Amino acid sequence: MSITFDKILEFIRGYYNQASEPILLHEPIFIGNERNYVLDAIDSTYVSSVGKYVDRFEQMMCDYTGAAHAVATVNGTAALHISLILAGVRKDDLVITQPLTFIATCNALSYIGAEPLFVDIDKDTLGLSPSKLKHFLSQSTRVINKECYHKDSGRRISACVPMHTFGHPTKLDELVSICESFHIKLVEDAAESIGSTFKGKHTGTFGLLGAFSFNGNKTITAGGGGIIVTDDNKLAKLAKHLTTQAKVAHAWDFVHDQVGYNYRLPNLNAALACAQMELLEKFISSKRQLAKAYKNFFSVSEIEFIDEPIGAKSNFWLNAILLKDKSERDSFLQFANERKVMARPAWMLMNKLEMFKNCIAGNLDNAIDIEGRLVNLPSSALEHMSDTQK
Repeated sequence: MSITFDKILEFIRGYYNQASEPILLHEPIFIGNERNYVLDAIDSTYVSSVGKYVDRFEQMMCDYTGAAHAVATVNGTAALHISLILAGVRKDDLVITQPLTFIATCNALSYIGAEPLFVDIDKDTLGLSPSKLKHFLSQSTRVINKECYHKDSGRRISACVPMHTFGHPTKLDELVSICESFHIKLVEDAAESIGSTFKGKHTGTFGLLGAFSFNGNKTITAGGGGIIVTDDNKLAKLAKHLTTQAKVAHAWDFVHDQVGYNYRLPNLNAALACAQMELLEKFISSKRQLAKAYKNFFSVSEIEFIDEPIGAKSNFWLNAILLKDKSERDSFLQFANERKVMARPAWMLMNKLEMFKNCIAGNLDNAIDIEGRLVNLPSSALEHMSDTQK
């Protein structure tokens, strides 16, 4: 059965109960203690990187994800940058990642002077493909003294960074096993996947480190904000040290023992994050109900709805559909946005961008196909769900 563009927008407007107002792709909702906590932080005068809300936010993330340690950062890119440093990535290293991702994934490793090596995605997860990864590593690398090297270039492959696209977990158990076999550190870009689990375990906690984002368009927000999670006590301490300019603790003296970064999360942002964490399960429940409604709506058509992968529980940060081809995708994007219903395409593949076009890449057929057909639909949580939406 064919579903017209008009019918898709009619469904979206009906679900959000918005007859003519603009419907954004994903907007924050503040219905809890956000104002109270932020004002309390202001009254305390601890508005920068020291304060009770920073500590509380880190503990809340540990409790929620099951990670032993959490270190709050100013944004998700900073969290990933520091995570890669902690994983031992060095200048001129190769870091495996997927071409379908947000630019921050590649930017973070570029800050170190490393270079991305692109491996294809799986269509059912939209994330890094274990089978494609294993094939590439088996054919194109060798392990010497417990380090992995790319045969043709001779460069070290120090890390692998899968990204959980739109909140859908990748096949983490397989990726962990493959990376261990080839002595490659796994660092998860979990920027979009707060609240998502794979086989009952939270994303971000499978690798050596995981990095989350709390940007204004994420499931919950700190206005900005990011966080590093790890079970490694030594790495957690070093993460906190590096993100506070590598300052040696002292009552009054200023001594720094290495190059550090001004990456710690301000207490004001952490106050907002704490209030949002209190609402997280409510938001995820609402977003999963929306995903269910989208899935049912598109089930009677030829349009494919991107559902959560087998073994995973997704937060459905952004809902996505696959249209017939790029022409149909572009027509729908223009149709929807002209009518004030925000829809967007997938990101341009990283290997197509000028700064990464000469990077090493395997066969990327799946990513190329998905990029040309995918559309993200409005995915904001609702403050209140009607009986029909439940």
